[in-house]
Amino acid sequence: MLFKPTNIQEQLYNAKLQFSQEELIKEVYLLLQKSTREEERILKKIAGKTSKVENNFNFDLLETDRIFRIEQIKDICINYRLRFLDSKYFKGEIPDKTIKQIKLLEEKHEMEIEGFKIVAPSKLFKLADKDDPLLFAPIGNGYFYLIDKWGDDLHPLRRILVWPFKNIVNLTFLVILISFLTTLFVPHGLFSKSNSLIEFMIIFFFMFKSVAAVVIFYGFALGKNFNPAIWNSKYYNA
Repeated sequence: MLFKPTNIQEQLYNAKLQFSQEELIKEVYLLLQKSTREEERILKKIAGKTSKVENNFNFDLLETDRIFRIEQIKDICINYRLRFLDSKYFKGEIPDKTIKQIKLLEEKHEMEIEGFKIVAPSKLFKLADKDDPLLFAPIGNGYFYLIDKWGDDLHPLRRILVWPFKNIVNLTFLVILISFLTTLFVPHGLFSKSNSLIEFMIIFFFMFKSVAAVVIFYGFALGKNFNPAIWNSKYYNA
């Protein structure tokens, strides 16, 4: 026989298999399209302006160790000289894993998250007069939910390095300390033949005025301010 007989049952199976493959490809394509649209929507939410100050999360599904009060966030920002601003001011790149984390959270709570806030150093924001970002979503009543963290950790000495900018007392103490240490390096007998306390105090006073002048000039010239004044300010020279 030149031609093999057609097995209708086999043809049915082949048709079913072909149909399944086509449907599978179509479903995957639609799923990818939906995923892309969802990611674009989330990125627009992060970059856009919103007046919403809370999200209706299902509290039974929230991880309690990710819930923070605004006072706790403020303390961290002041201690490490960070800013806590709306995500629309953030100029860094939002990683894919963070977008996926937001999608999973939205699916889990059956809602769209809005009002994103970010904790990060000033240089990572587009400020109105510009390491380690943390993305938050408002829950309400001064509480925020930590969605994700990305980037490198802060320098281990950052808290010490920004300590002088915490308040005027810390800065004054630093100026006095630098002035005192600088005075100790002045050679004995440079201004008089005898080493006396009065001479030391005069040199110290001169050093203090010099260091204080540099600090004041630096502060005014670059528009610097103390940590409590900038932690939630959108202005470069706040």
